[in-house]
Order: sequence, then C-alpha cells, then structure tokens
Amino acid sequence: MYVAELDRPWTDTPFMFQGFVLRTQQQLDTLRRYCSTVLVDIERSEVDDTQQGRVAYVDKASVEQEIAPARTAYAGGSSLMREVFATVKAGRALDAERVKAAVTTMAESVLRNPDALLLYSQLREKDDYTVAHSLDVCLYMIAFGRFLQLEPGQIEFLGYLGLLQDIGKVRLPGELLEKPGRLSVAEFERAKLHVSYSVEILRATPGLPRDLPRLAGLHHERHDGSGYPRNLRAPEIGMIGSIAAIADTFDALTLRRPYAEPVAPSAALNMLYKWRGVFFDAQLVEQFIRCIGIFPVGSLVELNSGEVGVVIAQNQVKRLLPRVMVIRDAAGNPLRPHKLLDLSREPKVSADEAYRIRRTLEYGRIPVKAEELFMQ
Repeated sequence: MYVAELDRPWTDTPFMFQGFVLRTQQQLDTLRRYCSTVLVDIERSEVDDTQQGRVAYVDKASVEQEIAPARTAYAGGSSLMREVFATVKAGRALDAERVKAAVTTMAESVLRNPDALLLYSQLREKDDYTVAHSLDVCLYMIAFGRFLQLEPGQIEFLGYLGLLQDIGKVRLPGELLEKPGRLSVAEFERAKLHVSYSVEILRATPGLPRDLPRLAGLHHERHDGSGYPRNLRAPEIGMIGSIAAIADTFDALTLRRPYAEPVAPSAALNMLYKWRGVFFDAQLVEQFIRCIGIFPVGSLVELNSGEVGVVIAQNQVKRLLPRVMVIRDAAGNPLRPHKLLDLSREPKVSADEAYRIRRTLEYGRIPVKAEELFMQ
C-alpha cells in the first residue's frame, strides 16, 4: 500500500519521506505506534517506491568550481547572523526576508555541491562560537536533507531551523555563555532557558515558516526522554527534531567551546554511533554518518606517509577514500605547492604502498584557509 497521508504531521514521525510504499511489518508496527488512521492511495500502491517522495540530487559543480560561490554564501550568512544576534539583543524584530535570502543562497550552494560550503565553513576561523555554531548546524542540516533526498522546500526549512534554533542565547548573560568551567546546577537550569527564548523570539517574528517556532524547541530533546525542556521521547520528537539534535550535537563536539576542547570529527561520529537508539534516532544517526563520511569534508588527516592533508571532497561510493589536499610534509613543514590526492585512485607512497588515512585531527589544529587550498 502507498501511504499518502497520516493523521498527524509527517515531521512528528520518524518517517523520512512524505509518502511511501508500506512493505514491511516494521513499517506497519511503526505506523500503529504513531497513527490511528492513514490515507492510502490505491493508484500508487504496488509500484516501485525507489523515487517516490525523494529527489535524486546530482552534483552540478565540482568543489573547485563551487568554492567561490560558497565563500560568498558563507560571508552572507555570517554577516546576517551577527546582525541577527545584535538586532534581537537590542529588542528589535528580525528581518525575515534577509534570513530567507541567506538560507536560500546557502541551500542553493549545497544543492550544487555539498562539499564546498562545508569545506569553507570548517576552515574558517571560529572567533564567535554562537555565530559559528548556528552557521555550521544550518549547513549540516541542509547537507543532510540533500543526502536524505528531501524536497528543496524541506531542505530550506532545515536551513532556517539550524540557523535560528539557538537565537534565544542572546537573552542569556555573556558570563554564563563564556564560562570556562562546568556550570553549576542553577547555571545549567538558566542556560536551558535559551530554548524557550528561541521559541518566543521566532513566534514574534512575522514572515518565518509557520512551524519553525515549535520545531526550534526540539534540538535538546533526547530519544530516551532525558533531554530538555519538555523531556519528550522518540515518538514526540519526530524526524525534523531528531535531525536538529544530531547536527547540533555533532557540531558542538567538534567546535572549541568555552568549557570543552574539540574532539576529532571521527571521534564525534563514534560518540553519536554509541548514543544511537538512546539519545538519538538510530536510523538517522546511521544516515548522518553516511552523509558526513568517516572523514568529513574539512577534516585534517594524517596520512600513512606522515604528511598532513585536508579532506576537500567525499567519495560517495568509496567512503574511506576521499580527495585530500596535502598541506604539510612528513616533517611538519608547509608544502608548496599543495599536493592533491584522490585516494580512490590508489596513489602510491612508495612502489608497494598506497596512500591511506591514518587518523583524523581536531578541526583547526593547523591553520589553513579554503582559498589557499586551490591556489597553486
């Protein structure tokens, strides 16, 4: 049967696509948990569902071609977010049209090539954690939506959500946000208020997507009910809330925070994998890891040659063999010109040994700018 409509919003369920062919007992059991009634489209039943409800995206530009538009998109998003935080802090209303323009520009870049904007973002100096985190989460959610083959409108909505779900932090005192040590119980309770503040601010802003305020309240909820502010459980969080939680957590782990050092991307993905089915939706965690890759774009990697490089593009078929730009030689000296390696083509370190990645390093450990990678 082709399930066309539910008796609740699709975003409140774990189903990744609006409309699907019901084929398994597991799908049926899930429907029973979430819905009392569904609408079945007889004409679309018993047909191949490989493309239904999905958009098959293809890269329309290489990472080298897209890096300049990505730079422009990121600069626009960064400028907007600084203005947004200043505007809200001053008690003024957000400019919804400017937000839309920035989200659209970033989404269009990611749809052309998801690697370029993620690469540019990860290699930028993150001098303001709140601004950097908002932009990063926005980009991760857009890229994940593309990977899940969601429709462009849904992907744009994910961009809105990632960009604005932490806007309520402007109502918290700076000394709380920037405290280097562990928060006290009272301080943590106050910090958690940023979620309800975000919901209030977005509800008061005309011109934003209608469901944005409600969904902005979900990124700290957890699958097992241990999250906040409402201790919601898996059935109540839904797909969009789960995506927001996963992207928010991954970026927070890999960024330098006032109270914690960053971890390597591979370590952050391992942590998410261990938490699947407990804190986060298991299926979406696994899909997110596939989307980001074992060696995410922008990762600093140490090669078996001792050289250090930056992952500049994923290999969608051979996930362990991305394209790497080598920037340091085995002695740690800057390498000029940079050396480009497509690991899927098995370039050789020596006559009998191919290049491979030994480990990933923390983001920002070696200063490098995206523009420099493509200047030869």
